[in-house]
Amino acid sequence: SARVAGVDAPRSIGKRTGRLLAIVIVIAIAGCDRAKAPEPQPQPQVAATSATSASAPACDAGSLAVPQAAPKRVVAIGDLHGDLAATRKVLRLAGVIDANDAWIGGDVVVVQTGDQIDRGDDDRKILDLFDRLRDAAEKSGGRVLSLLGNHEVMNASFDFRYVTPGAFTEFGDVNANVPRVEGLEPLQRGRAAAFAPGGPYASTLSKRPVVARVGDSIFVHGGVLPKHVRYGLDRINEEARVWLEGNRGAASGPPPRALAAEDAPLWTRMYSAAPGREECATLDETLRLLGAKRMVVGHTPQKPSIAPACDSKVWRIDVGLSRYYGGPVQALELRGDEVRVLTEEKPLP
Repeated sequence: SARVAGVDAPRSIGKRTGRLLAIVIVIAIAGCDRAKAPEPQPQPQVAATSATSASAPACDAGSLAVPQAAPKRVVAIGDLHGDLAATRKVLRLAGVIDANDAWIGGDVVVVQTGDQIDRGDDDRKILDLFDRLRDAAEKSGGRVLSLLGNHEVMNASFDFRYVTPGAFTEFGDVNANVPRVEGLEPLQRGRAAAFAPGGPYASTLSKRPVVARVGDSIFVHGGVLPKHVRYGLDRINEEARVWLEGNRGAASGPPPRALAAEDAPLWTRMYSAAPGREECATLDETLRLLGAKRMVVGHTPQKPSIAPACDSKVWRIDVGLSRYYGGPVQALELRGDEVRVLTEEKPLP
């Protein structure tokens, strides 16, 4: 996949410690007719992960492969990286929370494309905020859908290279009988207990998808390639869920090897770095297989603004809005076929 100087990249799978192992949590379309997109049918507004077995067919209601009726308004938010102040700003920009962080978005669907953590001190506060908003939005007929990013999986793999001292301290009260924690520095143990497969925050992450469909748009942290579709997406989803939940003794080992790839949906920059004709052709094939119009991705900071590519078939929404990067506060709004960038107005000096 494309490389971007100065940003994180996965380590070699062969390293014993601190592996970066990309997790793919998506919905299978194995067995679907890939020659043409299925005819639109009335469906639930959002299709994300499925807890069904790996062999379950996926060409049914709610499948990622089936076009759905789009919500009236969808707001997509990119990487947050441990900055609660910026997180609040972008949620208020979207009009979905008030000054007290209470949900006021009604039936709006918010999709946050992962990397809520690392590089800032507020990881736990952000994770907890999105869980609270998820519950509140559902009561109002809306939806807050947080996706997994590569940094969430890095932490579940005990790769703490991008964790700040303050973000370690946030989890100091978490205790769990987790293998390997004893070998870590005391400051790291609470966070490790929280994010280790089977730990409280890993269990929360196990319920978050990597790829979700809202209407005719596909949302993912890095990108979906045709080979991810053909591999059997529900199969990968099940393996990832089991690993994060800590079943099959997974708390002492890495995720399944099939999920660890530099070009996995959490890691690929094919569409977000500098896509050319070849990359756009790959995107076209992926969207055709999924019967979708566009893909929305994070993972790679864009300057100076959210940017479309490939004839607006992909929207790159990571603008580095956290304090670490110093980018603008922006979000992407979708209303039917209308797509526009929401930007925080800067006060005059």
